[in-house]
Amino acid sequence: MSTLLEVSGVSVTFDGFRAINNLSIAIGEPELRAVIGPNGAGKTTFMDIVTGKTKPDEGKVLWGEKSTDLLKLSESDIAKIGIGRKFQKPTVFEEQSVRDNLAMALKNKRGPLSVLIWKAGAQDRARIEELAEEIGLTERLDHRAGDLSHGQKQWLEIGMLLAQDPRLLLVDEPAAGMTPAEREHTTDLLKRAAKTRAVMVIEHDMEFIRRLECRVTVLHEGSVLAEGSLDHVTKNQQVIDVYLGR
Repeated sequence: MSTLLEVSGVSVTFDGFRAINNLSIAIGEPELRAVIGPNGAGKTTFMDIVTGKTKPDEGKVLWGEKSTDLLKLSESDIAKIGIGRKFQKPTVFEEQSVRDNLAMALKNKRGPLSVLIWKAGAQDRARIEELAEEIGLTERLDHRAGDLSHGQKQWLEIGMLLAQDPRLLLVDEPAAGMTPAEREHTTDLLKRAAKTRAVMVIEHDMEFIRRLECRVTVLHEGSVLAEGSLDHVTKNQQVIDVYLGR
């Protein structure tokens, strides 16, 4: 497994508060990784740095075989080289069908105007069917996205990210607000996605993380406190003190 993303010695301060403190973290390809930690540990800021939303005060963020410096790229350039991010609240086009949402997300070189006149070819239609099956929404392809349940909207948004074929998928608290059955489907979906790419999941739900069966990174005060299997990190006394003991 080769290293896809390497963050080293990164720090960022907001109004005197050090949100990220000499953070070093790496993820391989393919790999599934969970990131946990108390509120204010720097989890979201870490994702903001990787996606170009926040520029750190110091440190390096390197990507891919050529060790591309992500800190020199804009948010849109970072998305283009293969980093997809799913926020906590799903953002889908509510008035469009599931099929249209997936079609709009497909990784085609299309400008705003061509999207309006674009018609899916046979290859695109096959890919849309494939994505719908992967996210479990085949039966809902022609339904309005706004009529989906909360969990189904989350799956659709993951499908829209997968349509862009990212090499790294950053997923923020996917289990929030889901039914137990939806959570189970979501873990299966993320595990499948991580067979061919890197997937990083920020989550608070320990049961959800246990089902992911992956390496876990614990953040605290903007740096890595512990890393390893869930059993390994949950036995770490510092992790118990700052996070699990609450």
